[in-house]
Amino acid sequence: MKARLLTKEQVRKFIEENDIKSMEDVEDVFKEMFKMVLEEMLNAELDEELGYIKYDYKNKKTNNSRNGHSKKKVNSSYGEIELAVPRDRESEFEPIVVKKHQRDITNIEDSILSMYAKGMTTRDICEHVKEIYGREISPEWVSRITDRIIPLMEEWQERALKEVYAIVYLDGVVYRVKDEGRVKQKTAYVVIGIDIEGKKDVLGIWLGGAESAKFWMAVLTNLKNRGVRDVLIFGVDGLVGLEEAIKAVFPDSEIQPCIVHKVRNSVKYVSYKDLKEFTRDLKEVYRAASQEAGYNNLMKMKEKWGEKYPLAIKSWEKEWERISTFFKYSPEIRRLIYTTNPIESFNSQLRKVTKTRRVFPNDTSVLKILYLATMNRVKKWEKSKIKNWNQILSQLVIEFGERVEKYLYNRA
Repeated sequence: MKARLLTKEQVRKFIEENDIKSMEDVEDVFKEMFKMVLEEMLNAELDEELGYIKYDYKNKKTNNSRNGHSKKKVNSSYGEIELAVPRDRESEFEPIVVKKHQRDITNIEDSILSMYAKGMTTRDICEHVKEIYGREISPEWVSRITDRIIPLMEEWQERALKEVYAIVYLDGVVYRVKDEGRVKQKTAYVVIGIDIEGKKDVLGIWLGGAESAKFWMAVLTNLKNRGVRDVLIFGVDGLVGLEEAIKAVFPDSEIQPCIVHKVRNSVKYVSYKDLKEFTRDLKEVYRAASQEAGYNNLMKMKEKWGEKYPLAIKSWEKEWERISTFFKYSPEIRRLIYTTNPIESFNSQLRKVTKTRRVFPNDTSVLKILYLATMNRVKKWEKSKIKNWNQILSQLVIEFGERVEKYLYNRA
């Protein structure tokens, strides 16, 4: 917050009027000022709730009204404070700055972090506080508050990981970021893993420019340095240089390109009038019972559509060995790996909280909001695991043998 500084003469007068002679006196004065500010904020909230300020009966458009104050003791950074909390006759008032039943307000700045995590820009937060509380705060002050999470974010990004992950998905979200006086497109590359407990987790977020094998080598090496010894299957979406990097860092891992993205890219070449029939035929390819049956159905599509849509068919035929990895596995495992939907669903949550930001001022501002959104999402994942995971794990043991079994003895 950008405060208006007092002159030396005003400070001296303030000290004399308040008889300040010790540090304890200073703390007492600031404690009283803090109490007054909170009470004014609470009164401003009630004004907002009722739609008119005190005694302004001409603008009153509600049957509800003020009903005095109640006393409430709360713990603060200045110690215990007794507040006069305004009441309304219909008991509908739900204060925000000091909530009902809240007895500790030492972390009042957390509300700023909460608004930031939900996608509000620093200027939005300033306007919200001004509208509700009538207080002027600066975007710089909000930024300083959100900067509190940077050490936590850096610690999270370098934390130790599990030794083995059944499936790891990789994808990216593009943002516009100011860099050296220019607005550039940068991608936040997200890595999500499913461990052998069936639990999902975000393993890390990296902000970068152009994709390359070198970039992905650095990301995958970081995972390895943080304790990841093995990944059974990678789910990818045609990211440049990624498959090459995976083979270099995790040579034993299977790689499954996203079939859903493959379908989307294929139908770009198909006219609207044939789209429904073409996609129905394509389902017979990737939903076949076996790799052989899928390939036979692809050949039938080639006979039917090859001349009309050669590019759509050739892309499947040319990459068949690469994209048909999922046929090796049971239907339960197939459903997890033939699409990168799990990470796309997560990325859609990131887009929701960043949609109000046309341009980010710097890299750190992007990573801060993505970290806060990630923490909110991961908390929900902690309480659940992948559906039918015990059955899937049994199938993974059959498929990968010792690569899974040697880690099962360490399970809680």
